[in-house]
Amino acid sequence: MASSANNGSVGKWEVVKKSKKPSSGGKNPSEKKPGGRKALSEANLPRIDPAPPLKTSETIYEGFERMGKKQNKEQVPPAPSPEQQQKKNSAGKQAKKSPGSDGRQKLAKFKSLEEAVKALDVSELQQELEKSQSLFPENPSVWVKDLAGYLNYKLQAPEVDPTLSNHPYDYPYSLASKDLKNIIKVLLGKCSHSLQEFFDHCIYTMLRELDKPSGETLHGYRICIQAIMLDKPKIATLNLADHLELLRSHQNRPVKCLTIMWALGQAGFTDLTEGLKVWLGIMLPVLGIKALSSYAIGYLERLLMLHANLTKGFGIMGPKEFFPLLDFAYMPKNALMPR
Repeated sequence: MASSANNGSVGKWEVVKKSKKPSSGGKNPSEKKPGGRKALSEANLPRIDPAPPLKTSETIYEGFERMGKKQNKEQVPPAPSPEQQQKKNSAGKQAKKSPGSDGRQKLAKFKSLEEAVKALDVSELQQELEKSQSLFPENPSVWVKDLAGYLNYKLQAPEVDPTLSNHPYDYPYSLASKDLKNIIKVLLGKCSHSLQEFFDHCIYTMLRELDKPSGETLHGYRICIQAIMLDKPKIATLNLADHLELLRSHQNRPVKCLTIMWALGQAGFTDLTEGLKVWLGIMLPVLGIKALSSYAIGYLERLLMLHANLTKGFGIMGPKEFFPLLDFAYMPKNALMPR
């Protein structure tokens, strides 16, 4: 029987299956028996335990913001008691009141400029000027600027009209004493090469003073300007184009424009020719501005009435200047008073 069964299987293909290795009793295949050979990876590499997930780091901005909040929190002072708060408020009110009161006392120190000039200590002024010359021996421009600053600081008196039309033409210089005039004249003689710069300094400083809400007076700078024009009237006409541009830049501020016109016009009271140049170069172009034309016409009238010999002004006005003046004279509603 057996031989017949074996013979029947002859010539047939059989599939040989590979037998599985017996399990090790439910143990993990990776676990080895003692003394067994370890896997290559486990033998050569260190074991790394899983770590918890990393916390997301904050941005640089968040870091700085956190540090700033921490510093601000540390720097916040403790809340003051009600008594301390009340004292602080009262002290603040007194501090606010003091500058205003001091400013009013400074402006109302003298009722008039005449009193301020009489109270001026000429010897003290002389000492200050000598000190300035010793400290800056090679800088004459500093000497004259110190002169103007000192006079303007000391001569505190009310000032209403920027053109001083209700006063004599040489006001306020005419109020100065003989000693004061002599000090000014001597100092200007030492600084003859700096007078052009000093003249412009006075004008620009006056314009800056007009911007201050405290209403600073300008008497000191006016006196210095008149003193310069008495000796060097041609200085006013050296840069008429620049001064006209300065005038137009302040066209919406009539007080500033009138201050510029007054300063330049002081040259005419010493020299008729220079005065006509100022009028033609500065005042004629602004005749169409109502706020300025009245002073321009009044200045020309005063100029011609002051100088008895009008022949010195011949040749200053030509057809180029005459016809615009003629047009203004016949323009309706101009600043000319009807006769």
